[in-house]
Order: sequence, then C-alpha cells, then structure tokens
Amino acid sequence: MELFRGLKARGRRFLLGVLAASFALFGSACETNVGPQDFLTPEGPVARRADGLWDVTFAIAVVIFVVVEAVLVFTLVKFRRRPGREAAQFHGNTKLEVILTLIPTLILAGLAVPTVKAIADLSKKSEGALDVTVTAKQFWWEYKYPDAGVVTANEMHVPTRTPIFLSLESTDVIHSFWIPDLTGTQDVIPGRTNNMQFIADEPGTYWGQCKEYCGLSHANMRLRVIAHEPAEFERWLQDQSQPAANATSGAAAEGQQIFLQTCVNCHAVQGTEAKGTIGPDLTHFASRETFAGATFANTTENLRKWVDHPAAIKPGAPMPDYGLSAQEIDAVVAYLQTLE
Repeated sequence: MELFRGLKARGRRFLLGVLAASFALFGSACETNVGPQDFLTPEGPVARRADGLWDVTFAIAVVIFVVVEAVLVFTLVKFRRRPGREAAQFHGNTKLEVILTLIPTLILAGLAVPTVKAIADLSKKSEGALDVTVTAKQFWWEYKYPDAGVVTANEMHVPTRTPIFLSLESTDVIHSFWIPDLTGTQDVIPGRTNNMQFIADEPGTYWGQCKEYCGLSHANMRLRVIAHEPAEFERWLQDQSQPAANATSGAAAEGQQIFLQTCVNCHAVQGTEAKGTIGPDLTHFASRETFAGATFANTTENLRKWVDHPAAIKPGAPMPDYGLSAQEIDAVVAYLQTLE
C-alpha cells in the first residue's frame, strides 16, 4: 500500500488500468456460453482431430514463450552494461547461431509431421460418404446432391454420423468454406475443385460462413449445416426431390405469373418454366429457415424488403430491383411462401 500511495496520479491510473484489463481478460477466459461459431468446441471427429493439433501446437508455443522470455530476462540482467563493463555481445558466435537456428527448425519439422498426415487423411473420401457439390457465388452457397438430383441453397442438410464429402467450386472469386464446429477452412477457387470432409455427431444446426474476403457483402455470406438423424434426412431428401406445386388462385397465382415474367432467367423452380442458374434454386424455398446467404430469417417482412430492393438490405447483392408495386411485391411473396 505504501508503494501504491507513493506513485504519482498518472502512475496510479496506469496501474489501475492494467489491473482492470487483467481482470477483464481472465474473466472472459472463464466464459462458458460460447457463440455459434466457436472452433474450440468440436462436434465431430474431423473437428476434434484439428482441435488436437491446435492443443499440441499451443502447448509447445507456451513452453517456447516461457523459455525464451526467461532467457531474455536473464540475459538482460546478467549481461547488462555496468560501470566499468560493456554489455556482452554474441554477434559472430557461430556455434550459438547454429543452435538457435537448428532448434526452431526441429520444432517446426516435428509439428509438420502430424499436421501433414492429418491433412492427407482428411482429404481422402471415406467409404459410404455422402457426396455434396458446393458452389460459391457472390454472396451465397449452392448445394447439389448429385446422387439424388437435389439442389438447394445456403442451408446444407446432412445425416448424422455419416462422412460428408464436399467438392468445392466457385463461379466468380476466391471464397473460403468454414464450419467451425465441424471442420476447418478450405479455399474455394475459380477453375479448380477442392475437397474436404466432415462428420456431425449429433442432430442440430451448425453455423458457418465464407472466411475469405470476397466483395462488398462478404460478411453476409453465411451458411448453415443442419444435421438430421439418417431416417429424417432421407425424408428431407425425398421431399426436396419433388417438383414445386403450381399456384392456382389468389395472390400466389398472380405472384407466380410475375415471377415467371421477371425472375425466370436467374432462378429455377422445378416443375415450372423457371430454369435459371444464376440465382438460388427456389423449388422448396419456403422450407428454408433463412435466405440471401443465410443472412435473413425467412419471414414475410424480410421477403417484402428483399423483393422490393435487395441491395438496400444486402449491399452488393447482384439481384436487380424490378421496381414492382407494393401489390406486386405482396403477390410475389405470397407465391414464394407456397414453395414448400
């Protein structure tokens, strides 16, 4: 306390600031209510293997940090300049320089072995894996299930306890596919197909996003992986393989006609004349919880805003504003909500 009283006002404020920051840091480390994209809570074997590599690397880094800082402090104190003695110099000590070069090289080589092995193992397609083709587009994700002929967007549905083998492609710029709870990241590069694999242990919704800056709405290029029990997934896949039912009356029928006049070149709705491939396939749009890169909840209010002026709520969105009247917008929204 005497030392604290002896400090000047500025020094006391600085010390209190350091103490407050330290308490805040340690307090945040004790937080247990993790967010939806916490890579430190793996939910599958692929994520757990990556997490194991992280644990080993972090432990080694901590040891290196402590040793280096201890040696640094010891050296600064022991070999400091004193009255009648110059500070000791180590420049030109070949033996010491070789040792300081060799130790980091051996550590990095040791870490490279399990890392490269893990990358090689996880890139192989497991027996019985479900194939999903992922196509990245500014600023949303398309998912194709080639064996079932199903196409959907932004929300990938998968069975639990089953290897999911992804073929990743891009139609425009470089993106990066990332589901923190299930797997690491993989760049999605135009003109090239990359692969990755994951397994979800339990049913649930796993959040992810594009991790490579890809344009104005990069932050709005989100995704969801929804894991089902295998039997439930098969029912979902069967439902998704069915064509959309035509609207026959009311505002929905009017909305379908407007849709087929304005949106047909970009969007596809199986069972209708709409066969576009630029925008998401909307055959079962109403069954999705989100839209526009899994950014907005699939509600009537959000749909109205989106159809009215897409770029106003998602900057850089390539979907054009067709200048529809309020009545026409309501009709298109009514039609979209029939696409279950």
